Amino acid sequence: MKFRRLSDLEEVEIGTYVAEYLDANKDTVLYVGCDSQNKGEVTNYVTTIVMHVGNTGCHVIYNREVVPRINDMWTRLWNEVEKSVQVALYLKEYGVDVDNIDLDLNDDPNYGSNKLVQDATCYVKSLGIAARIKPEVLPACCAADNLANK
Repeated sequence: MKFRRLSDLEEVEIGTYVAEYLDANKDTVLYVGCDSQNKGEVTNYVTTIVMHVGNTGCHVIYNREVVPRINDMWTRLWNEVEKSVQVALYLKEYGVDVDNIDLDLNDDPNYGSNKLVQDATCYVKSLGIAARIKPEVLPACCAADNLANK
């Protein structure tokens, strides 16, 4: 699975890259997340892997995917969940355990994404991965949101 480093846009194979990065940086927390934006006739999905190294900052790699516009909110947001899970399961094949999947969903019932919170968090937790939602600080979703809006 190919992603790009945010720092220099170099393409990397995430299984070996993340495993080697974690070996070299022991005090690292791994976050995976995805965000999407509808723009014109397309939906932009950006999936991120954020490696938070102790107190020194974050290293971000990402994948951008453009698909025909998805107007149905449930489908678009569930695809974000699936893309994050797919990355976490792929990394597991390389011996990498994802600490958290950041879900761009809100616990507040005033937001439409609230309708997916229970299903999505239970799905992620059933895989043995912590699921985090808003209003928590979600580094992987923040990075994905910034990249999806470009």
